[in-house]
Amino acid sequence: MNDDPIRSPQSGRRKMLASLCVVGASVGVARYLGERPQPPSGSPVAADFSDLPPGKLRVLDWQGRTLWILRRTAEEVSALADQENELIDPHGEHSLQPENCRNRHRSLHPDVFVAIGQCTHQGCTPQLRRGSGVRGEFLCPCHASKFDLAGRVFRSGPAPANLVIPVYRLDGDHRVVVGEA
Repeated sequence: MNDDPIRSPQSGRRKMLASLCVVGASVGVARYLGERPQPPSGSPVAADFSDLPPGKLRVLDWQGRTLWILRRTAEEVSALADQENELIDPHGEHSLQPENCRNRHRSLHPDVFVAIGQCTHQGCTPQLRRGSGVRGEFLCPCHASKFDLAGRVFRSGPAPANLVIPVYRLDGDHRVVVGEA
């Protein structure tokens, strides 16, 4: 029998189990980071919005999805801060969006909002509603999920997440290219 606690078979097994735990955790973290969902990209499409006045929404089709380009007014952009306590994910920490859109207005430029126009509950198409004053919203007519004009979901409906922001870039002052950075 081995009385040396440093060289006991149990000590060796503990070291081996600890090593396996570290390796397993490392593999799990690497897998999580590698499999993390990415915003939609590919099949680039360009859209000119020079004729889109502030406060108006353009609806396009991209990869079989409804794509929105909303030209927000300065008042609408500043109103985005007003109701953050009513939102599920006001800072976009858990949202499917490009890193460069991780801001209060969830866009590359405050007045140009680009999003996939499908509710994160069941994929219905929310409608732009204008209320009194500057506060507008997107309302899903099927189950009453509401999103602010940055696509952030309100707690009051069944939608679990903010609207999806695809990969896109601005090409000049009045042109957006969706699908590529």
